[in-house]
Amino acid sequence: MNRISIELVPRNRETLIRDMELVHHHFPAIDILNIPDLLKFSLRSWEACQLARPWFSQSIAHLRAIDFDARQPEKLLDILHHCEISQVLVINGDQPQDMSRRVYRTSSVELIRTLKRERPDLTVYAGIDPYRSGIKAELDYVRRKQDAGADGFFTQPFFDMRLLEIFHGLIGDLDIFWGVSPVMSERSKDYWDNLNNAIFPPDFAPTLAWNRNFARQALEFCKSHETNIYFMPIRIDITDYLEGII
Repeated sequence: MNRISIELVPRNRETLIRDMELVHHHFPAIDILNIPDLLKFSLRSWEACQLARPWFSQSIAHLRAIDFDARQPEKLLDILHHCEISQVLVINGDQPQDMSRRVYRTSSVELIRTLKRERPDLTVYAGIDPYRSGIKAELDYVRRKQDAGADGFFTQPFFDMRLLEIFHGLIGDLDIFWGVSPVMSERSKDYWDNLNNAIFPPDFAPTLAWNRNFARQALEFCKSHETNIYFMPIRIDITDYLEGII
């Protein structure tokens, strides 16, 4: 079954509602919303998921593992219950710039294990980063998350179909949402190159035409292999990016 998700940034309530309405009306094939938890914005992921219900039947809240004490998960469990969250994506999380903000030495594997123990009904997704380390090391990490109870995975965005095909050939049997995100400037490409060690193909160009063509290729691949995809439209008009593709 091919499912299509979109990741929308919760900058504020008004912008998020506008984007959700647009996606709901213009791209009905997108039926799952996932929302990152970004500390620079006051709207937390689980709060944003509450707002999504008029437009999306399914929403996935992101959880930063370092924000929660896996040994005392009551606060997190209360949040999930109060916000009626049934699906989450667990990531490690970056250290906050505000050093007064409390963090914990909780890994994504630990939080996944805790959540599945305390809330076995919860659908828990984990991350796959094809650029973090060597392929074998990343696949071993995926298996550890799976052993901890992860039900499925979301990848970091791919920009090269060859790399996506390699990973699909190795772990295509898992429930995975393969990520795609536009890169519309050399500065953005440098960000992915330098901070994320992303891989771009030789023919890459930071243009709308190139990014739309790649989105189309990735969607066709996922449909033909009956796997899932998600789009992360950063710094781009959603309609310009996806109109005529989905």
